Amino acid sequence: MTTPDRSPLAPMIDHTLLKPEATRADVEALAREAEELGTWSICVSPSMLPVETTVTVATVCGFPSGKHTSAIKAAEAAGAVAAGAEEVDMVIDVGRARDGDYEAVRADIAAVRAAAPAPVVLKVIIESAALSDEQIVGACRAAEAAGADFVKTSTGFHPAGGASAHAVALMRATVGDRLGVKASGGIRTREAAEAMVAAGASRLGLSSSRAILDAAPSAGPGQDGY
Repeated sequence: MTTPDRSPLAPMIDHTLLKPEATRADVEALAREAEELGTWSICVSPSMLPVETTVTVATVCGFPSGKHTSAIKAAEAAGAVAAGAEEVDMVIDVGRARDGDYEAVRADIAAVRAAAPAPVVLKVIIESAALSDEQIVGACRAAEAAGADFVKTSTGFHPAGGASAHAVALMRATVGDRLGVKASGGIRTREAAEAMVAAGASRLGLSSSRAILDAAPSAGPGQDGY
């Protein structure tokens, strides 16, 4: 049996473990698996830092609700960077985006950007499934104005759902090639992962990385990742 080629997808993956019940042993196993699979990074909760690994270390901020104050998010991001995080995935106040208050969204992101300046990579989770198309565009523009490096679809914890190819395509159309686009949340098959890439994703947040990478490539792009 021929082993599927992992190389097209593996370098795009943030191999993720954000379950609240995750243990130190679970995170260490995640890191070893990421090294074996050749993923770009691991993404873990800030309380699990530091992690010894040869791959990039990412963490989350204001997770998963985004309803923390900007000062708390900034302090959390700064602490995570001090503990070894090289990338920070922050959650916006989704209610502010739903209100159309994009200046508040921008200011919130800017506070985290100031606390975690480049070369730290800042990804902004907009919880796209909870937003209209207009709100997705507004949130993405706010993220770009605040100096973010990526916009990201979802936490994977919101009841509205996770990533969709439609949201990824709209986010890519909004930020062009100026920012990265990360698809995350509910991506459980290789077909779904490939659909996200086809729609414009440049990074994938996956918890089922091995199963997805070891599956045979699909014959064509899928329709939706959730």
